[in-house]
Amino acid sequence: MITTASLEDVTALEKLINSAYRGETSKQGWTTEANLLQGERITINELSEIIRNKENTILKFTDNNTIIGCVLLVNKGNKLYLGMLTVSPELQNSGIGKKLLQQAEKHALTLGLPKIVMTVISIREELIAWYNRHGFIDTGAREPFPLNNTDAVISQQPLEFVILEKKVS
Repeated sequence: MITTASLEDVTALEKLINSAYRGETSKQGWTTEANLLQGERITINELSEIIRNKENTILKFTDNNTIIGCVLLVNKGNKLYLGMLTVSPELQNSGIGKKLLQQAEKHALTLGLPKIVMTVISIREELIAWYNRHGFIDTGAREPFPLNNTDAVISQQPLEFVILEKKVS
């Protein structure tokens, strides 16, 4: 079931997001950043701030009262920003990410927003290809990768963001 996350979900979301992006547990899935970055992906305080901001929505995918997926959606006025699409590493490739993307599109339509934009680290070619298969196209625009206080880059390749976009209808 996909519903909107609340402040009560922050601890479970923090554990899920960090386990899917960084550290040893993330290596069970194919979307890990563990070979690129070390450190926490997000903190409980950051998640709390995100949820308190009325422009943001975090959708959570639950099964048996356990959060196994989530996505951040940010109303940017003329577009919806999609970030932190997360699926528990051992459940990746089971269709949960696709369902969260579909719900993000419904959210964009509900808000009257014509497109969804997102950023992906440029060297994550397999992940970019997955988004391409789901209708996102490379806009050609690039942004520097922003490091937070806990990030430690371990990649030999420079990190930058590719901006992907999908028109919704």
